[in-house]
Amino acid sequence: MKKLKQMLKSDKSEKRTPAPTSQQQPSAPASSSQASQQPSSGEPAKGVLLTTNYGDITIALYADQTPKARHTLSLSASRQSAGTKITPLTPFSLSIQTCKNFATLADTHKYDNVIFHRIIPGFMLQGGDPTGTGTGGSSIYGGKFEDEIVPSLIHDKKGVLSMANSGPGTNGSQFFVTLAPTPHLNGKHTVFGQVVDGMDVVDQIGAVKTGSGDRPVKDVIILKAQSFS
Repeated sequence: MKKLKQMLKSDKSEKRTPAPTSQQQPSAPASSSQASQQPSSGEPAKGVLLTTNYGDITIALYADQTPKARHTLSLSASRQSAGTKITPLTPFSLSIQTCKNFATLADTHKYDNVIFHRIIPGFMLQGGDPTGTGTGGSSIYGGKFEDEIVPSLIHDKKGVLSMANSGPGTNGSQFFVTLAPTPHLNGKHTVFGQVVDGMDVVDQIGAVKTGSGDRPVKDVIILKAQSFS
């Protein structure tokens, strides 16, 4: 397992690339009663391993709140080499609802065999829609759910994991991974994780040939997704 690469410095430019969107008509955000009906699996997932047809991508989730402290991740995914640990370079903040949604969708196989349906070189990879069209996907809460914007968590580097949406409070299952700093998305999309291993895979996927609607000519597939603690 490769060690976490030095995070890139923020790009001060404001390149206006179309934001990652979930084009489905927004439904009502999940109520607190709907959310409370979801099963609790105990300790929050620390990350998710995405196994794609290009290789593995390991993502650390910002699920735990540990102010003024650094959190060490012990990866239990299949790519783990004995005793390897990855330490995020920023303190974890609270994105519990979003992280739980992502990890639970992974563990219930909702992301298995789902494609990255939209890829824009130098901007982002977008996936998580089981219909593969960019118009579908539901959360674990029975509908759309609210944003969890944390001021300290921003789109300031390559490898940031964030939620795609169709406006405020319309999070479902679609997500994106940045290929560069995208500061114009700050405050509009919930940042809830960071790629900590497999950035070479992210780069390969980000360079694939695309056609109409930024859709890859050849499918880029999440073969399996699995959380780890």
